[in-house]
Amino acid sequence: MSQYQFWRHDNKSIELWSNKVIFQKINFVHQNPVEAGLVFRAEDYRYSSAVDYADEKSLLDDIVVFRIFDL
Repeated sequence: MSQYQFWRHDNKSIELWSNKVIFQKINFVHQNPVEAGLVFRAEDYRYSSAVDYADEKSLLDDIVVFRIFDL
């Protein structure tokens, strides 16, 4: 392992078998900047798609996973 390695080698893929699990994983990612103390709300983190899920305007015009899975 190099000193400046970015990706972990021990990560494992998991199957997202239900809408509930998909929502849980998306929420986990969105909450990371909040947990790190970078912002108070996930929607306030500039580089997050959380703002799209809150129906606010974001920097990017993304396809929201909720719409794809009809959540």
